[in-house]
Amino acid sequence: MKKSKNRSPKKIQELFIIDEARQLVFDSEDKVFAFFEEPIQRIEDIYLRNKKKDDFNDSEQLEMEKYLDQTLSEPDEIWLLKEFFDKAPVHVFIKNFLVNNVVFDYVVIAFLSSKEKSPTFVLSHFPTKYKETVDLFRVEDLIFNQDMEVKYYVGLDGDALSEDDEFSFGLANSMLKLRGEKDIPIKEFKNFVDLREDTIESPDEIWRKTDHDGNVLVTFIKEFPDAVMDANFYIAVTLEEENSEVHTLLFSFPTNDESLVDRYRQGENLQAEDVTQESAH
Repeated sequence: MKKSKNRSPKKIQELFIIDEARQLVFDSEDKVFAFFEEPIQRIEDIYLRNKKKDDFNDSEQLEMEKYLDQTLSEPDEIWLLKEFFDKAPVHVFIKNFLVNNVVFDYVVIAFLSSKEKSPTFVLSHFPTKYKETVDLFRVEDLIFNQDMEVKYYVGLDGDALSEDDEFSFGLANSMLKLRGEKDIPIKEFKNFVDLREDTIESPDEIWRKTDHDGNVLVTFIKEFPDAVMDANFYIAVTLEEENSEVHTLLFSFPTNDESLVDRYRQGENLQAEDVTQESAH
């Protein structure tokens, strides 16, 4: 377990500025550590009291410090702890890794500046093989996880994903796992929303397939070869209601990855003009 790390706070005339808005400005690094001493000690006590014997040892943890920055920049979860430290809130960042066939979570407890919302002081960080250890720090308020990210960036007004539909979440998450590394960043998906209606109303391809649970999925695909923003294709996935031609829009997305498009070319290939789209969005 690695304790307390200063995340390069602004240093001006020997001042360590952790959070100017909260008046957390110190004239020495020792005073920074002294301010956070109580929560640092409490975190260490919780960790050591519950650490499994076969969890990562100190030397292994030292080698795994390289996962600290990625956990802070690309977390799977963020928890806000308002009550843990009475002088200031702290955040818990959690990220799951699979390295050399070993699955583990990296946990970082950090203070975030009020204005920039960036970590300026790391109270503690450690890897662990055990969900039970991670759960000790999954307390108070969950403010970010992957489902929230998927809903925010992929969900659009009028689709089931934006309404927290679990089936849509599952399909969207599967799509995200299949995408190529050079595909359109998820954070840019909303820039292509104008392509959705054209895809549904005038698709180049329509594919219908029934999944193992009996759900009839109808997928609309349209190619945009002259797209100025690198979206060569747009795909809309719908659910066909039983004994009707009404389609509920589950989610939609842009892509420049034709191998991903091929994964949606499954089932019965329908002629676009033969399909009535009564309820798409």
